[in-house]
Amino acid sequence: QVPLVESGGGLVQPGGSLRLSCTASGSIFRASTMGWNRQAPGEQRELVVSITTDGRTNYADSVKGRFTISRDNAKNTVYLQMNSLKPEDTAVYYCEAFGSFYGKYWGQGTQVTVSS
Repeated sequence: QVPLVESGGGLVQPGGSLRLSCTASGSIFRASTMGWNRQAPGEQRELVVSITTDGRTNYADSVKGRFTISRDNAKNTVYLQMNSLKPEDTAVYYCEAFGSFYGKYWGQGTQVTVSS
């Protein structure tokens, strides 16, 4: 069983919206801070947003006011709502579970392309 499964990437025009989803196994999800990272071609992977088990969030300055992270503990799923997308948001987005005794897990990545 793959610990983290992502969905929801795609191609969108500048100014558009996308929602990413990441479903984790229950035990990992309940114990972990969940985050979304992204990696653009030629760039390092960066953590853009995270949410703790009790709902505290932390956003990178580059996405504040445009991206919203949320978690549904009943569905073991974390979401990333991305609005007002810009070409510089183009990257592979990775879901991450961390901060628990289970260790760190990554999703397989989903491509987000913002282009006209």
